[in-house]
Amino acid sequence: MKLTIRKNELNEAVQQAAKAVSSKPAIPILSGIKFEADANGLTLTASDTEISIQTFVPANIGDEPVVRVERPGSIVLSARFMAEIVKKLPEDEIEFEQQGSFNVTIRSGATDIQMIGLDAEEFPVLPDLGSLKTVTIPGDRLKNMIRQTIFAASTNEQTPILTGVQWRLAGGELKFTATDRHRLSTCTAAVDAAEDERIDSIVIAARTLNELSRIVPDAPDPVEIAAADNQVLFRIGRVLFYSRVLDGSYPDTSRIIPQEFKTEMEIETRRLTDAIERAYLMSREEKTNIVRIVTLDGGDIEISSSSTELGRVTERMRAMRLEGDELRIAFNSKYMLDALRVIDSERIFIGFNGSMSPIVIRPTDQSDRQLHIILPYRTTG
Repeated sequence: MKLTIRKNELNEAVQQAAKAVSSKPAIPILSGIKFEADANGLTLTASDTEISIQTFVPANIGDEPVVRVERPGSIVLSARFMAEIVKKLPEDEIEFEQQGSFNVTIRSGATDIQMIGLDAEEFPVLPDLGSLKTVTIPGDRLKNMIRQTIFAASTNEQTPILTGVQWRLAGGELKFTATDRHRLSTCTAAVDAAEDERIDSIVIAARTLNELSRIVPDAPDPVEIAAADNQVLFRIGRVLFYSRVLDGSYPDTSRIIPQEFKTEMEIETRRLTDAIERAYLMSREEKTNIVRIVTLDGGDIEISSSSTELGRVTERMRAMRLEGDELRIAFNSKYMLDALRVIDSERIFIGFNGSMSPIVIRPTDQSDRQLHIILPYRTTG
């Protein structure tokens, strides 16, 4: 292998691929990035067996030459070292020359680096998902869907299926669901897919989606998604992101979503968020995060929390609409804040069915189709 490549393009590709490298790889070869050069350009591949990222630097971008390959070849080089050294090299062009089986010389200006690599033949082969049908979604919409659900996934590895987010596709709509048994978040968005195209249920680990979100641009650029039985492929420009699907059956959460409510409230999102944040500062001192809401006459509500050591905070505020039975309910304020912070609508609807039934929160702006459920606390106060 012998090639010359522009520094900026190489650095971007290395940084993207390195996101798939584990700090404690299962086998030594996975501590590296596979470099593969041919007449079309340079392909970089990294994997931790759960996710794999492949980036491609083409020979030309527009009319500008980017990669000049004199001799094709492949080798695996240390991901940690390459991620640090490339951005520190002095010149805008970098030369790679493979000498012997696994020795590589990297040159940039007066800098000359001798590296020992690994055999590219030992690197795992990525699955071929190129022939599968794809679903297309704008990148910013995908990032929002991840942001609006990922926080509700479980962190308890004893129930692995709940550490992921469920994806379902039907009728041209993609739905995400996440739950840790104490709360639930869902969101739905239209995607570019055939009406008969279906994904009955796949579950992708929340930590994987977090990595995916860091790669997806915050712009309406299209992201193509292809799903198989145990793998999902995301195509983001010149980046391919592969993810394993979690094994197991995701619970049917549709049965716990109430359709009617005994008490209904509409309130300004920002004002409620600010008030609960103030109450949370007191409640977290008790390590319970318990905050209470009480409905009052005249359309007002009272938000309160207390600490045996610090005291009590109480705040009264006006709801934009308050109907139904009187209510006194306690809940985990952190769970409530997690939901409120991902709602972009200026107003929210909150539905209650008594002090021990699930709390339902959703934006009043129906263009933002998300829903959050929080289970209340049973308290004596």
